[in-house]
Amino acid sequence: MPQENLSGSEAHLTRSLGFWACVGIVIGVTIGSGIFRTPAGIAARVPNPALMLSIWALGGLITICGTLALAELGGLFPDTGGLYVYIREGWGRLPAFLFGWSQLVLIRAAALGAISTVFAEYFLRSIGFNPDAYPTSVHLIAAAAIGFATAVNIRGVQLGAWVVGAATVGKYGSLAVLVIASMLLGGGRGGSFQHFTATGSVNPGLFGLALISVLWAYDGWADLSFIGGEVKDPRRNLPRALIFGTLCVLAIYLLANVAYLYMNPIQDVARSRLIAADVMFALFGRLGVALVSVTVMISTFGAVNASMLTSPRIFFAQADDRLFFKSIARVHPRYHTPYVAVGLTGGLGILFVLTRTFEQLSDTFVLAMWPFYALSVAAVYRLRRSRPDAVRPYLTPGYPVVPLIFIAGVSYIMVNAFVTETLWSSIVFGIVLAGVPVYWFYFGRAEKIGG
Repeated sequence: MPQENLSGSEAHLTRSLGFWACVGIVIGVTIGSGIFRTPAGIAARVPNPALMLSIWALGGLITICGTLALAELGGLFPDTGGLYVYIREGWGRLPAFLFGWSQLVLIRAAALGAISTVFAEYFLRSIGFNPDAYPTSVHLIAAAAIGFATAVNIRGVQLGAWVVGAATVGKYGSLAVLVIASMLLGGGRGGSFQHFTATGSVNPGLFGLALISVLWAYDGWADLSFIGGEVKDPRRNLPRALIFGTLCVLAIYLLANVAYLYMNPIQDVARSRLIAADVMFALFGRLGVALVSVTVMISTFGAVNASMLTSPRIFFAQADDRLFFKSIARVHPRYHTPYVAVGLTGGLGILFVLTRTFEQLSDTFVLAMWPFYALSVAAVYRLRRSRPDAVRPYLTPGYPVVPLIFIAGVSYIMVNAFVTETLWSSIVFGIVLAGVPVYWFYFGRAEKIGG
């Protein structure tokens, strides 16, 4: 049976997040660095405006299908831990352990590295330096940002829902201003609809890699599930907030890419790693660059902090299930924060950001994370058969086709990644599967003894 509370520590948590706060979290976590940084890499891999927009739409379609299915699970299991709980209830303890293992040693570190890299690039741009000319400084500033966020979260930070909401409004509003200003003022500053008529050949393998970058930009849509134990009326609010928040993100992402392409030929988009800043410079000069740089810095640093706040809840849920080392979920006696989990995640993030590029970090995250999304979505099929009488306040529309679209999309990018980036894909999955012997040696054996 589903548990309403997964951990004794959850007794100190209250269900205080309403619908709009949850929507703010979905939008705020999702809009981190992707929409400000990935368009260049996508345009380089898919140098065709129509195909570039279509790949953003395809990524949005895949994400929406996953959200619609995950909303059913959120209503069924409104608990802290989110995806971990869905995988455990649908597929068992070993896959659930591998999810938490991957979060600790790979997924969160890659995410922190990628997001903080964008923070560092826009920080340099805001003070008048070209980040392309100072790659070492980018790595060091990004590492410092992770270190600062780690220290802050160990010391203890309580972010009210109003702070999350304000940051979300700022990010979303900034993108909306960029879109509106481009359409109204861009015609006299280089904007042209002829930019959408250019054509270029596309390698099918590169199309798949570009889709990985798009899915990185959309990632964050499921993070609300990690704090399901703190949502008011979760069986109603979790599904609604997941769906509405993701639709809002999809809309602004498509409009932002239309604005980027209207203001710049696709060749210029491919060369512009800081496309939002370049568009705002064309529209408003240095003031526009300063405004968008500050917005992106707040957006990315906020996302780093959000990751530090949400991911330890996965480790708490696992520790309660005796599926993780208790020391990782240890709480600081003075600050009451999961300092071991936060410190370890931050340390790995610093290591990753010092040794990998943004594209490598974001691709690593998608390769490691999205198979677990697919596993969670596939649990909808299994749980419908194994628990047909369970209370489901929300049912996936278009079932069974909608979840299948998501699973098929994830399967495509995984197969394509193995074909086009065989070595790195193998390394990523090797790290994930390294958790299997860890599980059997430390946890599977303990279960047998305990049983």
